[in-house]
Amino acid sequence: MARVGSGGEPSPEVGVSLESDPMLGGEESPGQRREASRWAPVEATLNRMSKWLVAGCFTLAVLWKHDAEIIWISLGAVANSLLSVILKKMLNHERPSSALRSDPGMPSSHAQSIFYAVTVLILSLYYWIGTNYLTMILGPATLSVAAYLSWLRVSQRLHTLNQVMVGAAVGSAFGALWFVLWHSLVQEAFAASLLVRIVVILGSSVFCVGFAIYMIRYWLKDE
Repeated sequence: MARVGSGGEPSPEVGVSLESDPMLGGEESPGQRREASRWAPVEATLNRMSKWLVAGCFTLAVLWKHDAEIIWISLGAVANSLLSVILKKMLNHERPSSALRSDPGMPSSHAQSIFYAVTVLILSLYYWIGTNYLTMILGPATLSVAAYLSWLRVSQRLHTLNQVMVGAAVGSAFGALWFVLWHSLVQEAFAASLLVRIVVILGSSVFCVGFAIYMIRYWLKDE
């Protein structure tokens, strides 16, 4: 509480420092700072590994299913990444001032790739299993993991919150569109035409392998 001087005015020497009170949104306590410092290396490692995690999941899915649908989904992942590159050049939105990279940051390619994969996964679960306890648990849990991995781009000062949110929205929309295209159009054409099967399988395989090699070299250089 401020001390009142003889003239009825608050004394300028003594007052309540709002900045020092964490309950009022001021500085963090020493315990909070220690907790944050302990988690900082873990979050930095998770952020660096997130792109490899997504790539590894797609690789395992291709090896496990090795059918036309997973090839189509992998092709969608490549197309989604190319869309992110195009949008970055078009929007030319700067990253945070403290970011170590100078290339455009809108939208976040990490968030866009993660939410593309998560959207396709969740829609596939509901399509094949239906609405039950398993999908009602796995759906929100998967979204939570995707949101956390995307938020790491903000905590590491590599993207703004808006850049991550736009990336998540674009990736989710593209994933839903790619999923619907397969089940409403491409799957039927694939089953009916040998030419479509050849084009989809060979074209997707060559395109995905070439793009994967390019991205791995880019990621290794970025590390």
